[in-house]
Amino acid sequence: MAPSALSNSPPPPAVKAVRHDVAAVTPDEEQEGQLHNLSHGPNALTGIPCFDSVHEHRRHIVLHMAAVFRNWARCGYTEGISGHISVRDPEYPGYIWMNPIGKHFGLMNAGDMLCLDIDTGELVGGNKTRPANTPGFWIHSEIHKARADIHAICHAHTIAGRAWTAFGKPLDMITQDVCDLYGVLAVMDEYGGIVTAEEEGKNIARALGAKAKAALLLNHGLLTVGSTVDEASFLFGLLDRSCEIQLKVEAACAGNPALKKRIIPDELARFNFAMAGEKNWLYAEAQPDIEYEIVMAGEVIRTGLDDVKVDVPV
Repeated sequence: MAPSALSNSPPPPAVKAVRHDVAAVTPDEEQEGQLHNLSHGPNALTGIPCFDSVHEHRRHIVLHMAAVFRNWARCGYTEGISGHISVRDPEYPGYIWMNPIGKHFGLMNAGDMLCLDIDTGELVGGNKTRPANTPGFWIHSEIHKARADIHAICHAHTIAGRAWTAFGKPLDMITQDVCDLYGVLAVMDEYGGIVTAEEEGKNIARALGAKAKAALLLNHGLLTVGSTVDEASFLFGLLDRSCEIQLKVEAACAGNPALKKRIIPDELARFNFAMAGEKNWLYAEAQPDIEYEIVMAGEVIRTGLDDVKVDVPV
């Protein structure tokens, strides 16, 4: 699978380039106080939380991972044993937490998550009673190795995502919401088959480049990244819904010259991205769905949470 070019550098030979001006619009510095620009009052949103210990941070990660999977089940993102999430361990950046292969998303609990060494794929913590997803590991490990700023990756085969990625084209900025991905959406323009080796993960990492936060994988599905599993999961749902919207808009326009898409101008799309594309705001955006799943699941979603730990690296 060949990556599309996402910078001003020329693409490698025989690779079709699809640019979306990532480097030109992505902020290089943290947008401090952005949550206070979009919320106010005595209890304004605070974004990504701080933790008293690495242990508490790790518990938070696996609990929110389980909630995201349960939300995916509610959204219909299940497809057999396909689909996976990874989150970098807060203490050992060379380890990632992933879901086991073969357990339904709607039954996922915090204690189901397993911890893998990014370099070797060795199981180094968490749930040791279920197998890891090998193709998923190849994808996620290479992306994590290529981008130290990426702490979470979401990938699944959604219906709308697979339908739109059949075209190998980017999404138009036709809604306010899709502007959260303005300039940070990569497009893969070649299908490479089921992932069985790390080269495919490297291809996806190259497509993401230094700045992209999401990718449309030709004939395959969707992938998003973020500073937290919360951010990556919110962007994933937004990307899937945006694919569905684009498909509906294209269908409505087909054969009807009276209907014409109105694309949001670059200046406004860039402004929308600057306002709502920041990691703390995207963390906050994810909380309603995550909190809903935790409450609806009850105590079962916390099963095994007290036993979540990693083996100490030598």
